[in-house]
Amino acid sequence: MAVSDQVPTRSGFDRSSTAAAVLAGIDLTGKTAIVTGGYSGIGLETVRGLAAKGARVIIPVRSPEKAEANLADIAGDVNTFAMDLADLATVRRFTTSMLDELPRLDLLINNAGIMACPLDRVGPGWELQFGINHMGHFALSRGLFPLIERTEGARVVALSSTAHKVAGINWGDIQFETTPYDKWQAYGQAKSANALFANALSRRLHNSGGLAFAVHPGGIFTPLQRHLGKEEMIALGWLGEDGEPSALARQSFKSAEQGAATSLWAATSTGLAGKPGVYCEDCDIAAPTDANSPMARYMGVDAHVCDDAAAERLWDASEELLAKA
Repeated sequence: MAVSDQVPTRSGFDRSSTAAAVLAGIDLTGKTAIVTGGYSGIGLETVRGLAAKGARVIIPVRSPEKAEANLADIAGDVNTFAMDLADLATVRRFTTSMLDELPRLDLLINNAGIMACPLDRVGPGWELQFGINHMGHFALSRGLFPLIERTEGARVVALSSTAHKVAGINWGDIQFETTPYDKWQAYGQAKSANALFANALSRRLHNSGGLAFAVHPGGIFTPLQRHLGKEEMIALGWLGEDGEPSALARQSFKSAEQGAATSLWAATSTGLAGKPGVYCEDCDIAAPTDANSPMARYMGVDAHVCDDAAAERLWDASEELLAKA
């Protein structure tokens, strides 16, 4: 694909659409979904939407007690299994158990993530945000690939972000080993990686009829902001001096259910048939970034995450990193 493939479908939905709205009339009975981060924020609303439509939903969890409490009011076939994206041994155990237990996997929604955290490392020394947001999900998706490949019409949704505009892949120093660490540059790199992952995976699903997409859910107040202090969120314009959501946030931020809507649209919309690897926002395919628009920082998709060569380069680099882990 290329940035020229980023043509909105006129889906009939928009940034205010809810999970319930995009799933209206859709029956997911008999479908199986795995949702990472499915017990808080937009992940919880994603699970709620899928379960309400009859899907069997499996949630890998790092905190079983928190998951049990947060999922208590969701009716349907919802199950949790222990897994931590930062711990590849647990990812391997989870994927092995899923291969043994499941006959099919219709939906994989790579929703979990961390944002703008202090420098830390996981696995064999991977920078934390790249390690969890990209490599943990890469290992999970690779492990589940035999299930996905044998399921007709399977879809994989990778949660990216408008933060992909902040930074592409720092090919010379992905892990910030010599580059001075900047938490926003690292987050931008990880979100670019999520979009490039969907691009590359879409080609690997072609023969089995599967599809992969990247999704920007929108600005939402969720636990994702847990590493940001009040002063920083005021400086970003998200909070007012009183610590309450600013006028900008009240106008432009979404509810958690609205934030889950684009993931669910990408997971189920017939309008995405034949459009592998595209980047979506506001329940539609995102248009290319309009550099002349005052909203260029917040809307649209930049060309660097629609680059097939970059996507393949990242896939190869990720395979090498995983092989050494």
